[in-house]
Amino acid sequence: MFQASMYSGDKVKDYGLLIRQLQALSEDEKDPIAILSNASALLNQFLEETNWVGFYLWKEDELVLGPFQGLPACIRIGYGKGVCGTAIQEKATQRIADVHQFPGHIACDSATKSEIVVPVIINGTIYGVLDIDSPVTNRFDETDQEYLEKFVDTLQGYLS
Repeated sequence: MFQASMYSGDKVKDYGLLIRQLQALSEDEKDPIAILSNASALLNQFLEETNWVGFYLWKEDELVLGPFQGLPACIRIGYGKGVCGTAIQEKATQRIADVHQFPGHIACDSATKSEIVVPVIINGTIYGVLDIDSPVTNRFDETDQEYLEKFVDTLQGYLS
């Protein structure tokens, strides 16, 4: 049974614990939707000052809404569109301090002010993205990016 942990306040140490929790939740599971559902729930309970945490999955040349925590969201996002589509197009994490300054930002939730999107690529093939929104400008820093990328790297091992 999973129990929410008390995090220490040391960001690096706490991200390490988060990744170990992901491993424990995913190690015996084969269903990708179950794994992604738990991953989004885990991130949602771990991250502060966020208003949406979830996944978009690559299907038929567009991103389609997958497991998430938060308000209802945009269902489909085209290649190269918004922050998520740009992450897929560039195959690189997008860390956006102010989404209102991002050309073509797709506003699913008007409260969102900053966003980080990490592409999920398995064996060179686009799988989807991890998308996290915050109602705080410049919420995500280099440490968040580094460890969210490690989180996705760990996750990819359970999805392949």
